[in-house]
Amino acid sequence: MFDGFYRQPPSYENLRLAAQELKQSYPFLKVFPIGKSVLGRSIYAFGFGNLRQNTLYVGGVHGMEWLTVLLLLRFTEALAQAAAGGRPLAEVDVARILESRSLVLIPCLNPDGVEIALYGAGTAKHLCKFVDKMSAGETGRWQANARGVDLNHNFDAGFAQLKRLEQAAGITGPGPTRYGGVCPHSEPETNALVRFCAATQPRQAYAFHSQGEEIYYRYGPCTPARAQLMAQVLACASGYIVTEPEKLASHGGFKDWFIEKLHRPAFTIEIGRGKNPLAVEELEPIYARLLEMLLISALL
Repeated sequence: MFDGFYRQPPSYENLRLAAQELKQSYPFLKVFPIGKSVLGRSIYAFGFGNLRQNTLYVGGVHGMEWLTVLLLLRFTEALAQAAAGGRPLAEVDVARILESRSLVLIPCLNPDGVEIALYGAGTAKHLCKFVDKMSAGETGRWQANARGVDLNHNFDAGFAQLKRLEQAAGITGPGPTRYGGVCPHSEPETNALVRFCAATQPRQAYAFHSQGEEIYYRYGPCTPARAQLMAQVLACASGYIVTEPEKLASHGGFKDWFIEKLHRPAFTIEIGRGKNPLAVEELEPIYARLLEMLLISALL
């Protein structure tokens, strides 16, 4: 990637340039948008192999959790370099993996939210006054999309229960975090991801958030029997712990929807430890710790 890319927060312009550079450098890499955000920013995907029945990685769901964007871009570039050069990555033969597996990485599902969290309400275009009001001028911890909907509360999984939990917590409308919207998939970002999954039928999905060094794998009776063992393998490779989310984090998420509707394994992985937003300097230590897990996840 161009110099310094991984040493700075991921602006949308740099993400767009990275997509162009990766496409030019690695012709075998499929680079395409799965849709657009509320403000018309492309939601880029990077595909290896036949996109059907892929292993899917999704990051940048929450604005201030932008380190997950860099993590998945870093992994995408490393996979492409290893595949192009016929070299192993962490002693794993990437070319051999890609002979029988397809991978799709969507580093930034919420480009508007990431821009807001990093660069302020002015990046929200015609919604800048709304964002400024909702955030009270403090956008650094913005999680939602540009309309104030938390994308990881906007999926069709226990949505009625989620709305009751919101009401109990005093969340009645759009804001920087935790508001799930008026109905499931009301937002173009969540709708784009659902449509992409319907079209390509991923075998399994991994959603990256921060922070806590935790792995979630369960959602209701549709959780596949093998998911617990898969989660334990991921935990062994990363040193993270397997646990379950609580309260408002218990419904409406992408992982929840994927398990309930597709009946296939899905995982939420909370990277790093500390206080969000994690510093960009945390990227390389987190990547080094998670590389083995990222590679194993493609093989499970």
